[in-house]
Amino acid sequence: MKKAIIIIVICLIGGYLIFAAVTFQDKPKEGVCAGLDITIINENSETFLEEKQVEKMLAEKGLSPQDKQIKDINTDEIASAIAGNQMIKKAEVYVANDNAIKINVYERTPILRVIPESGDSYYIDDEGKRMPLSTRYTAYLPVATGSIKEQFALDNLYPFAHFLWKDKFWNAQIEQIVVRANGEVEFIPRVGDQRIILGKVDGFREKLDKLMAFYQKGQNETGWNKYSVINLKYDKQVVCTKR
Repeated sequence: MKKAIIIIVICLIGGYLIFAAVTFQDKPKEGVCAGLDITIINENSETFLEEKQVEKMLAEKGLSPQDKQIKDINTDEIASAIAGNQMIKKAEVYVANDNAIKINVYERTPILRVIPESGDSYYIDDEGKRMPLSTRYTAYLPVATGSIKEQFALDNLYPFAHFLWKDKFWNAQIEQIVVRANGEVEFIPRVGDQRIILGKVDGFREKLDKLMAFYQKGQNETGWNKYSVINLKYDKQVVCTKR
């Protein structure tokens, strides 16, 4: 008997939830938009965009919800328009209880700044996508310079930059990545005054492991500035050029 009562209660609750979903789904709220509440979310303390830029973007697309009836505001369309900006990863848009339109904007996270010999500078984000620079804020990141085509940056430099971004030591140690015309890569460390030749980006983990072993053994004995060039191109070797 007790089990039967429990089953009946569960069925009643389930029936009510289905009724509520069918009855209230997609029913627009009444009244006029009471305002716009925009929050820009970034992993850093600074943001690439300002709230007024998001407002301007919506106004230019004819999607500003200001002074519109709530039932006439398409929150999905607004979210899609905002997410179309290359600095933005996604946007959440909904009607708050006070009839204000709440917008949460999630910015992309850059991990590398690319400054090619020809063309405009840009970032690569943590998902391997190109991201434009911001006039409001410049991220403090490793910089890649030299003979860099965009496809090379996305296919070859991105995995390397992503590894650096995740590794606390190497992210702090590598300041500049230089790409030569033959596709080989060198980098300049923050500590020490050397050119470090990586060669092809392939196998960068093993090459950095060799460099770490060299730092831990050789450099502790000889000092940071004894060598002008440290070459990691060769298998199981670290070839150094003295000053």
